[in-house]
Amino acid sequence: MRTQRFAAVGAGVLALLASAGWAQTLTDDQLEGVKARLAEGATHSWEIGTRAEALIESDTPAYSVLNNTALPPPKGQAPASLDEVVAIARAVVQNRTKADVQGPQPLMDASGGAAGDPPSIGVAVLLANWTGAGAQDGHDYAGAATDQLEFLLEKVPKTSDGAISHRMEQVQLWSDFVYMVPPFLAYYGVLNQNQSLVQLAYDQCRLYRQYLVDDDAGGMWKHIVLGQNTDNGHWSTGNGWAAAGMLRVLGTIQHSQYAKSMKKQAKDLTNWVSEIHNGIYPHQRTNGLFGNYADDSSTFDDASSTAILASTVYRLALLAGVHTHLPQAEMSRKALSAPASGSSSSSSSSPSSSSSPSSTSTSPASSSASPNSNFPNSSTTSSSSASPSATAQALAHFTPDMWLTPVVNPNEFGVQGAHSPEGQAFVVEMYAAWRDWAALGAPGANAAVRAGTGGRTWVGMWAGVVAGVVLVVGF
Repeated sequence: MRTQRFAAVGAGVLALLASAGWAQTLTDDQLEGVKARLAEGATHSWEIGTRAEALIESDTPAYSVLNNTALPPPKGQAPASLDEVVAIARAVVQNRTKADVQGPQPLMDASGGAAGDPPSIGVAVLLANWTGAGAQDGHDYAGAATDQLEFLLEKVPKTSDGAISHRMEQVQLWSDFVYMVPPFLAYYGVLNQNQSLVQLAYDQCRLYRQYLVDDDAGGMWKHIVLGQNTDNGHWSTGNGWAAAGMLRVLGTIQHSQYAKSMKKQAKDLTNWVSEIHNGIYPHQRTNGLFGNYADDSSTFDDASSTAILASTVYRLALLAGVHTHLPQAEMSRKALSAPASGSSSSSSSSPSSSSSPSSTSTSPASSSASPNSNFPNSSTTSSSSASPSATAQALAHFTPDMWLTPVVNPNEFGVQGAHSPEGQAFVVEMYAAWRDWAALGAPGANAAVRAGTGGRTWVGMWAGVVAGVVLVVGF
């Protein structure tokens, strides 16, 4: 009931915003189109895991660690809104069973490569187990999650001070890891009454920051350190991965049984996310987007990183009351949602052009499993009915069938690509975060207005919106 009520509130908020003349906001149909393309495109392990997380945040916020709901979540049969997430977990566990690999093993890509990517699916597998999917279909979700955990702890190489490597073939740390692994560790710990695992999740964030933060760049993170083919550039998506991952660990701690005993860890995580924001937002471009490498003006506009970074600003406002960069997040969200006729500017770089300060072409997909047709996609989910191009006006940063553009190639981080499943997930997460922020009365909006430009316009609009939100929620 709470999930249904929150979803209804979200729909009401969006309707209120639209009725208030809130331009540059994607419609429900357009967002369904984004989800449909995400379902079609997500095939690699980190894409599948990011899709599952985006669906949880968007469709079943009561089961998200980022919302103000107690952990562990309700036990028993999952609400229908979690069906796609459970289907993702089921497909992963089925494929793992068919591979017949014994002992500690990742949820995908058992042959090696990016050890840090498969754990991104772990939260979905844990949720499937927690809500009783195994009793219905006979799959061992708990065993799959435990094997993934043991693989991380026992098989994956580590630095001398305990940072788990993102790669199997060498000890190497990628900023991407922080989104994939620590949230899984923290969630596993909370569900299994194991505070040591929650502490380990925090420790991995701490260690990764220790290696990757660049004090000379205002607190932005480097992309890849240690080993061969490093990337010391400040990859915008990598900073988004890190901020979003730390927020998920923060939310897990805050809403768990360990909230009181881990206040210091929560404060650290809040400060580290703020540090990334304070470092990267001064490099936001005048069109509202970030360059692929935030502080390199020669790199192409990247809508993908722009979306995930905006989502983390809304989430930080909700979890920690930090409102500093709300004007910039709103600038990004509106730019990404703008009609084509009102678009400020998009990159002129061609999808095949390379604009990276790094010479490496190593990518997460270079060692991941090839696309697997067994995962639930738009032909088997409710998202498949979305066809926004038939009725919606042209958008500046989406193709007619709702692929986000321009985006970094998810398989080669220095090159602009055509389609990015992770970018689609980031848009879903951005809108889920914005919806949740608005549904709670847009905390910090007035303070953000005073800090930004165009304040009187914002204040007038928000006065009506917030009043409407109060009526819908019934505060």
